Amino acid sequence: MSYLIFKFVHIIGAIIIMGTGTGIAFFMVMAHRSKDPTFIAKTASVVVIADKVFTMTAIIIQPISGYLLMREIGASFDDFWVWASIGLFAVAGVFWLPVVWMQIRMRDLAKAAVAHGSALPDQYYTLYRRWFIFGFPGFGTVIAIIWLMISKPV
Repeated sequence: MSYLIFKFVHIIGAIIIMGTGTGIAFFMVMAHRSKDPTFIAKTASVVVIADKVFTMTAIIIQPISGYLLMREIGASFDDFWVWASIGLFAVAGVFWLPVVWMQIRMRDLAKAAVAHGSALPDQYYTLYRRWFIFGFPGFGTVIAIIWLMISKPV
């Protein structure tokens, strides 16, 4: 019974990470495309909250549920798929942490533009390009981790 509970929690965590990440990316891209500082500020504000509530919670739960699940099925840290998943999880974190900071900064820049009745500053566009680029390795590593969890290659 504990195996099913650990597996359920682990799968839900992966769904939350992938789903929230995909949703955040979609809404940020759509807000950016509007070029409307008010829309961008409001969207980025919600995105920052979603990352804190959903993504961060799942990121904390994943290694715990993963370890418990690994122990339950008799897997070892020596197994390729285990250490590869852990390594990719770390890489995803290396890209996710700056993305969170960029989202906060883009939100603040958009709010400032609204408050001053001005256009978005060049710094916003620079941050957006970096945010967009960081999304590819961030998503790519999560997809690779999901594949490793399913296939468990030797």
